Amino acid sequence: MLSATELKRGTVIKMDGELYLVVDYQHVTPGNWRGMVQAKLKSMKQGSIVQKRFRSTDKVEDIFLEHRNMEYLYRDGDSYCFMDTENYEQIMLPEDAIKDAIPYMILNSQAKIAFYEGKALTVELPTSVILKIVETDPGMKGDTVVNVYKPAKLETGLIVKVPLFISTGESIKVDTRTGEFLGRE
Repeated sequence: MLSATELKRGTVIKMDGELYLVVDYQHVTPGNWRGMVQAKLKSMKQGSIVQKRFRSTDKVEDIFLEHRNMEYLYRDGDSYCFMDTENYEQIMLPEDAIKDAIPYMILNSQAKIAFYEGKALTVELPTSVILKIVETDPGMKGDTVVNVYKPAKLETGLIVKVPLFISTGESIKVDTRTGEFLGRE
Protein backbone atom coordinates (compact mmCIF):
# COMPACT_ATOMS: atom_id res chain seq x y z
CA MET A 1 0.00 0.00 0.00
CA LEU A 2 1.13 3.50 -0.83
CA SER A 3 0.24 6.67 1.05
CA ALA A 4 -1.63 9.26 -1.04
CA THR A 5 1.12 11.78 -0.31
CA GLU A 6 3.64 9.46 -2.00
CA LEU A 7 1.89 9.58 -5.39
CA LYS A 8 4.10 10.71 -8.28
CA ARG A 9 3.53 11.34 -11.95
CA GLY A 10 3.83 8.05 -13.83
CA THR A 11 2.85 5.82 -10.89
CA VAL A 12 0.30 3.12 -11.70
CA ILE A 13 -2.23 2.35 -8.96
CA LYS A 14 -5.14 -0.06 -8.61
CA MET A 15 -8.44 1.45 -7.50
CA ASP A 16 -11.86 -0.23 -7.58
CA GLY A 17 -10.34 -3.19 -9.43
CA GLU A 18 -9.07 -1.02 -12.29
CA LEU A 19 -5.59 0.30 -13.15
CA TYR A 20 -4.96 4.06 -13.25
CA LEU A 21 -1.90 6.03 -14.30
CA VAL A 22 -1.16 9.18 -12.29
CA VAL A 23 -1.01 11.91 -14.93
CA ASP A 24 -0.74 14.85 -12.54
CA TYR A 25 -1.00 15.46 -8.82
CA GLN A 26 -0.99 18.40 -6.45
CA HIS A 27 -0.64 18.46 -2.67
CA VAL A 28 -3.18 21.02 -1.36
CA THR A 29 -3.38 22.49 2.14
CA PRO A 30 -6.33 24.91 2.11
CA GLY A 31 -6.28 27.26 5.11
CA ASN A 32 -7.08 25.51 8.37
CA TRP A 33 -8.30 22.29 6.71
CA ARG A 34 -6.32 19.10 6.59
CA GLY A 35 -3.95 18.49 3.69
CA MET A 36 -5.14 16.53 0.67
CA VAL A 37 -3.84 15.29 -2.65
CA GLN A 38 -5.71 16.25 -5.83
CA ALA A 39 -4.79 13.73 -8.53
CA LYS A 40 -5.57 13.44 -12.22
CA LEU A 41 -5.76 9.75 -13.10
CA LYS A 42 -5.94 8.09 -16.51
CA SER A 43 -7.84 4.81 -16.74
CA MET A 44 -5.62 2.20 -18.40
CA LYS A 45 -8.72 0.33 -19.58
CA GLN A 46 -10.82 3.10 -21.14
CA GLY A 47 -8.28 5.91 -21.52
CA SER A 48 -10.53 8.43 -19.77
CA ILE A 49 -9.19 11.02 -17.32
CA VAL A 50 -10.64 11.10 -13.79
CA GLN A 51 -10.10 13.70 -11.06
CA LYS A 52 -9.74 12.14 -7.59
CA ARG A 53 -9.17 13.76 -4.21
CA PHE A 54 -7.37 11.78 -1.50
CA ARG A 55 -6.96 12.68 2.16
CA SER A 56 -3.32 12.67 3.23
CA THR A 57 -4.03 9.61 5.41
CA ASP A 58 -5.62 7.56 2.56
CA LYS A 59 -3.81 4.51 1.23
CA VAL A 60 -3.85 3.39 -2.40
CA GLU A 61 -2.82 0.05 -3.86
CA ASP A 62 0.33 0.37 -5.91
CA ILE A 63 1.14 -2.43 -8.30
CA PHE A 64 4.35 -4.10 -9.33
CA LEU A 65 5.29 -3.35 -12.92
CA GLU A 66 7.86 -5.26 -14.90
CA HIS A 67 10.05 -2.98 -17.01
CA ARG A 68 11.77 -4.08 -20.21
CA ASN A 69 14.17 -2.13 -22.39
CA MET A 70 12.75 -2.01 -25.88
CA GLU A 71 13.57 -0.35 -29.18
CA TYR A 72 11.02 1.62 -31.20
CA LEU A 73 10.96 0.10 -34.70
CA TYR A 74 8.11 1.54 -36.76
CA ARG A 75 4.57 2.90 -36.88
CA ASP A 76 1.76 0.89 -38.49
CA GLY A 77 -1.42 2.96 -38.71
CA ASP A 78 -2.50 3.74 -35.13
CA SER A 79 -0.05 1.26 -33.56
CA TYR A 80 3.62 1.44 -32.70
CA CYS A 81 5.97 -1.54 -32.85
CA PHE A 82 8.61 -2.10 -30.16
CA MET A 83 11.22 -4.87 -29.98
CA ASP A 84 12.67 -6.36 -26.81
CA THR A 85 16.44 -5.88 -27.01
CA GLU A 86 17.16 -9.17 -25.19
CA ASN A 87 14.91 -11.76 -26.87
CA TYR A 88 13.85 -9.82 -30.02
CA GLU A 89 10.14 -10.28 -29.22
CA GLN A 90 7.99 -7.59 -30.86
CA ILE A 91 4.86 -5.97 -29.45
CA MET A 92 2.40 -3.44 -30.83
CA LEU A 93 1.13 -0.60 -28.62
CA PRO A 94 -1.91 1.51 -29.55
CA GLU A 95 -1.41 5.23 -30.09
CA ASP A 96 -3.70 6.28 -27.23
CA ALA A 97 -1.59 4.26 -24.73
CA ILE A 98 1.61 6.14 -25.62
CA LYS A 99 0.43 9.46 -27.10
CA ASP A 100 2.40 11.53 -24.55
CA ALA A 101 5.65 9.80 -25.54
CA ILE A 102 5.22 9.96 -29.34
CA PRO A 103 6.69 13.48 -29.83
CA TYR A 104 9.96 12.32 -28.23
CA MET A 105 10.45 9.00 -30.06
CA ILE A 106 12.52 8.63 -33.19
CA LEU A 107 13.13 5.36 -35.03
CA ASN A 108 15.48 2.97 -33.21
CA SER A 109 15.32 4.95 -29.96
CA GLN A 110 15.36 3.12 -26.64
CA ALA A 111 12.48 3.22 -24.15
CA LYS A 112 11.32 1.30 -21.11
CA ILE A 113 7.98 -0.42 -21.52
CA ALA A 114 6.00 -1.13 -18.34
CA PHE A 115 4.22 -4.51 -18.23
CA TYR A 116 1.54 -5.70 -15.82
CA GLU A 117 0.69 -9.40 -15.83
CA GLY A 118 2.32 -9.80 -19.25
CA LYS A 119 0.40 -6.92 -20.87
CA ALA A 120 2.24 -3.78 -22.05
CA LEU A 121 0.84 -0.62 -20.45
CA THR A 122 2.97 2.46 -20.94
CA VAL A 123 6.22 3.82 -22.32
CA GLU A 124 8.67 5.38 -19.87
CA LEU A 125 11.08 7.70 -21.63
CA PRO A 126 14.40 8.95 -20.29
CA THR A 127 14.21 12.42 -18.68
CA SER A 128 15.77 14.00 -21.75
CA VAL A 129 16.24 13.10 -25.41
CA ILE A 130 18.39 14.49 -28.21
CA LEU A 131 16.46 15.58 -31.30
CA LYS A 132 17.45 17.37 -34.50
CA ILE A 133 15.92 20.68 -35.59
CA VAL A 134 14.41 20.46 -39.09
CA GLU A 135 12.90 23.93 -39.33
CA THR A 136 13.40 27.26 -37.56
CA ASP A 137 13.99 30.89 -38.42
CA PRO A 138 17.64 31.58 -39.21
CA GLY A 139 19.77 33.07 -36.45
CA MET A 140 21.47 36.39 -37.06
CA LYS A 141 24.95 37.38 -36.01
CA GLY A 142 24.77 38.90 -32.56
CA ASP A 143 21.63 37.00 -31.51
CA THR A 144 22.84 36.39 -27.98
CA VAL A 145 20.11 38.16 -26.03
CA VAL A 146 19.12 36.18 -22.95
CA ASN A 147 15.52 34.93 -22.52
CA VAL A 148 14.39 35.55 -26.10
CA TYR A 149 13.06 32.44 -27.83
CA LYS A 150 11.77 31.36 -31.24
CA PRO A 151 9.84 28.24 -32.25
CA ALA A 152 11.73 25.29 -33.75
CA LYS A 153 10.22 22.20 -35.37
CA LEU A 154 12.03 18.98 -34.47
CA GLU A 155 12.39 15.76 -36.47
CA THR A 156 9.43 14.18 -34.63
CA GLY A 157 7.12 17.13 -35.38
CA LEU A 158 7.35 18.56 -31.86
CA ILE A 159 7.65 22.35 -31.68
CA VAL A 160 9.95 23.69 -28.96
CA LYS A 161 10.98 27.23 -28.01
CA VAL A 162 14.74 27.66 -28.51
CA PRO A 163 17.13 30.62 -28.11
CA LEU A 164 17.68 32.89 -31.13
CA PHE A 165 21.20 31.61 -31.86
CA ILE A 166 20.06 28.00 -32.50
CA SER A 167 19.72 27.15 -36.21
CA THR A 168 18.29 24.43 -38.47
CA GLY A 169 20.27 21.18 -38.50
CA GLU A 170 21.51 21.42 -34.91
CA SER A 171 20.79 18.74 -32.33
CA ILE A 172 19.30 19.85 -29.03
CA LYS A 173 18.44 18.23 -25.73
CA VAL A 174 14.73 18.33 -24.80
CA ASP A 175 13.16 17.55 -21.41
CA THR A 176 10.55 14.79 -21.95
CA ARG A 177 8.58 15.77 -18.84
CA THR A 178 8.00 19.41 -19.79
CA GLY A 179 8.88 19.63 -23.50
CA GLU A 180 11.38 22.43 -22.83
CA PHE A 181 14.74 23.14 -24.48
CA LEU A 182 17.65 22.12 -22.21
CA GLY A 183 20.67 22.91 -24.35
CA ARG A 184 22.73 22.13 -27.44
CA GLU A 185 24.14 18.72 -27.98
